[in-house]
Amino acid sequence: MSSTHSSLVAGLPVTERKLDVDGLSTAIIEGGAGRPVVLLQPEFRAVWMRVVPDLVTTHRVIAADLPGLGASVSDGRFDADRVLAWLADLIGQTCDSAPILVGKGPAGALAARYAIDHEVDRLVLVDSHGLAPFRPPLGMIVSFAGVMLRPTERRLDKSFRKYCYTDADRVRADMGESYDALAAYALDLFRTPSFRTAMRRLGSWMSAPIPPEALDRITVPTALIWGRHDVGMPLRVAEAASARFGWPLHVIEDARDDPGLEQPEAFLAAFRAFAGVPGLRGTPDFNSPTGV
Repeated sequence: MSSTHSSLVAGLPVTERKLDVDGLSTAIIEGGAGRPVVLLQPEFRAVWMRVVPDLVTTHRVIAADLPGLGASVSDGRFDADRVLAWLADLIGQTCDSAPILVGKGPAGALAARYAIDHEVDRLVLVDSHGLAPFRPPLGMIVSFAGVMLRPTERRLDKSFRKYCYTDADRVRADMGESYDALAAYALDLFRTPSFRTAMRRLGSWMSAPIPPEALDRITVPTALIWGRHDVGMPLRVAEAASARFGWPLHVIEDARDDPGLEQPEAFLAAFRAFAGVPGLRGTPDFNSPTGV
């Protein structure tokens, strides 16, 4: 495991290990006890670092790197059937009951596709792709293409500031040294050809829209948690999905596409309101726009 990544999770109440999942060496962190929660990210598992310490007080939490991403390996296959089979085996090995499945961004689309045909307890889609065509503004495409082609600290920081966080300086101040470690690990990954290949090939189908008639087959309680200022998958996408499918929507203020990292307290309040577990600061109305 990367020493940079290990430093990110060193202070968390979790265990870090490798697990053979459907024939693929898969990096996971896990901890806590209670109803299982499986967290999926399109980058690497430590991105959940700001919400895991609270979640493990009431849940068994599992966060895994997707095949080919982070410290997980791939067999060169990144199609939907392969990754869905991987996810089914991950859940089968790590959960003693149907989990609350949480997916962010492109991994939200993976979670939704899984819930169509597999058993989960509840589904939480965080700034999820798959609910509408992914049509980011040209500036965002150019910015992240630059990071992929020539990864540098300056390019990554510029993309973070403009498209990932509403206030990167605030996030950095809140996270301290962990912010720099997170950025350094992300930069290391962008410099790895296999990671770039996996990102491109997974994104080609995970970001594609899921037919509404397929989403209609999701029968478990489903909720949307969305950063108000998401640039790539704007709030109107969540509003339309909420109206179409009857899924409650919780809007996180002062956040873009990763409210769990940018506004962890508001994210946890929204999650706990939906999961039915009171948070330390009370359980708000899930449809409240503030999250506090």
